[in-house]
Amino acid sequence: MNKIVAEMRDVRRSFTQGDVTIDVLRGVNLSIREGELVALLGPSGTGKSTLLQALGLLEGGFTGSILIDGEEMRDAGPDRATVVRREKLGFVYQFHHLLPDFDALENVTLPQLIAGTQPEEAKQRATDLLSTLGLGERLEHRPAKLSGGEQQRVAVARALANKPRLVLADEPTGNLDEKTADIVLSEFMALVRGQGSAALVATHNERLAAKMDRVVRLHDGILEEKNS
Repeated sequence: MNKIVAEMRDVRRSFTQGDVTIDVLRGVNLSIREGELVALLGPSGTGKSTLLQALGLLEGGFTGSILIDGEEMRDAGPDRATVVRREKLGFVYQFHHLLPDFDALENVTLPQLIAGTQPEEAKQRATDLLSTLGLGERLEHRPAKLSGGEQQRVAVARALANKPRLVLADEPTGNLDEKTADIVLSEFMALVRGQGSAALVATHNERLAAKMDRVVRLHDGILEEKNS
């Protein structure tokens, strides 16, 4: 059986607005294994992004246990969390968040340089990823010169550039038309599986969720396995 890459145990998160406390996550338990693509299903506003922020070590205020590659992150300081995010996690958002003054190749090369990869090696990996995603002729185009689908492909390449153990994707095709969304998702899934990573993909689209290996649903702060 494949190794568990990420695990959440009884993770809880509440927000206070005035005199009202809102329980967004109420004891979430989740395990994700190597090579597994898991869809996190639920309508907007149910806490999918909050769950991803917890697992991605992007925000505090959570209780419970979060393990990345077997390492307990509950008491990890900000410096250690930054290292784990850089070395073991990749992120794809609904909005691509590419650096506008850098071309596609540079957007995918830069995170590798930050992680300590040698420039030529980083550039070659970026070229290979973008070419695999059909952007071999668009390497020197800045985001403003790329279509929405092309921008999201660059974002996918950037997320996978450092060969993360786990990719967290938050509505990664939410701004794309159905045909483009299917293409980008298929390419994303193939690349994740190809390099042995795992992925948790938040979506409200049941049709896209059905393409994953497993589907979990967030409902009233509780995570439930969705029956096929």
